[in-house]
Amino acid sequence: MPLIDVEQARANMVSQQILPWNMAHPLVLHLMGDVKREDFVPRAYRSLAFADISVPISHGQVMLTPAVQARLLQDAAVRPTDRVLEVGTGTGFMTAVLAHMAQSVVSLEINHQLAATARVNLQRAGIHNCDIQNVDGALVVVPGAFDVIVLGGSVLEAPAILLDQLKEGGRLVGILGDEPLMQASVITRTGSASFSTVSSWSTVAPALQNFKRASTFRF
Repeated sequence: MPLIDVEQARANMVSQQILPWNMAHPLVLHLMGDVKREDFVPRAYRSLAFADISVPISHGQVMLTPAVQARLLQDAAVRPTDRVLEVGTGTGFMTAVLAHMAQSVVSLEINHQLAATARVNLQRAGIHNCDIQNVDGALVVVPGAFDVIVLGGSVLEAPAILLDQLKEGGRLVGILGDEPLMQASVITRTGSASFSTVSSWSTVAPALQNFKRASTFRF
């Protein structure tokens, strides 16, 4: 990234975009400033690595804005002993941050080229406690239950296939709803078949592929 101070640009991203947006989680703030976001952005868009925009990463997918990623990570409240499932790896930036917070991360990416790119990016970043799987998260059940599930894009409603993979007391964090009314939500499994939902802030994000979509029919 010529002609700019990358370290200063990353610090400015945290102080000017992320911190003012009700961010109070010290580890998330540290990692958003420490993990080299620019290394997870396609070369053609690297000058936009720290901008307050969703960066295209190919195949119609985007990297969510830094502030949205940070808020989702704060809502996830990942602990060092947690086993995390991420749906929608993209280029692997959120995966990298989650891996620093958790015991282990399984991340599902439907596009094989993005999955391959994420593996390279994570290996280069020295991240080894994650498993990138090139599968459809709308169809595949990963063996074992998870403490946290994080969605890398929006869904109309929390998918049962993912809720079923939560441990009791585990939580799914994602952006739910249809444009223009989407809410970042935390859904906690409170029993074998019971869940509680807290929706705390509004945003808009591209939909994850193959999950239930709203009908386009209008009266």
